[in-house]
Amino acid sequence: MPKIYKPTSPGRRGMTGYDFSDLSTVKPLKTKTKGFKRGTGRNNKGRITTRHKGGGVKRLYREIDFKREKFDIPAKVAYLEYDPNRTARIARLHYKDGEKRYILAPDGLKVGDIVISSEKAPLKPGNRMKLKNIPQGTQVYGVELYPAKGAQMVRSAGSFATVLAHDEGYVQLSLPSSEVRRVSYDCMATIGRISNIEHNTINIGKAGRNRYLGIRPTVRGSAMNPVDHPHGGGEGKQGIGLRLGPKTPWGKQALGVKTRKKKKKSGKFIVRRRKK
Repeated sequence: MPKIYKPTSPGRRGMTGYDFSDLSTVKPLKTKTKGFKRGTGRNNKGRITTRHKGGGVKRLYREIDFKREKFDIPAKVAYLEYDPNRTARIARLHYKDGEKRYILAPDGLKVGDIVISSEKAPLKPGNRMKLKNIPQGTQVYGVELYPAKGAQMVRSAGSFATVLAHDEGYVQLSLPSSEVRRVSYDCMATIGRISNIEHNTINIGKAGRNRYLGIRPTVRGSAMNPVDHPHGGGEGKQGIGLRLGPKTPWGKQALGVKTRKKKKKSGKFIVRRRKK
């Protein structure tokens, strides 16, 4: 359950936060942390290429083991930790050979549990194995797009993909976006669902909290002048007044437009498109 704050100010009224009671209070591993420059939405010329980004609190980056290539070596979950760089929680693993690494923690993982990465492992949250050995109907996360590439899909809090079918060297996965996609038999995936399920129920509460996250304000187009946005202008509160629907600030269609390239090579692996 999310933490509910007392309404001591207008910003606190309705604000909710995370429950950190299950997390350890240890300092992060020095060997697996480093400083990094925040992406502020600017390119190498200093021009804004992604709007509404910038600022945010200073963070220490935790290196996550997305490949999990230490096969057949069991690891003990030493701590469950908070990671400011992602929505999911992370787990610190102590391997039997003495090495320590961070992984994305699945829901239900506890301190003291044993996890393993193998071609075929027990169907237990946190264990990583090849998709060809994962039965139909199993929930997985941290899915590879190409063998040995490392987890690329299904990495955010509370998300999971479902194994639908096995056919001719591929596995059909139902992704969180509702897209059904074919992935190679030899790609790896982790059993379970990613931790911090209540993430999408959090109420930010005040504008300043978004600034801590590095999210800058978004101004409505209808509140601008006609020179600044196609929706701008008019006396008082006006409709957008466009026959073809909403537009971007640069005059392009903004709703219901497919942005994926029609001839993209990986398009042949998509069995069913995501719902609009």
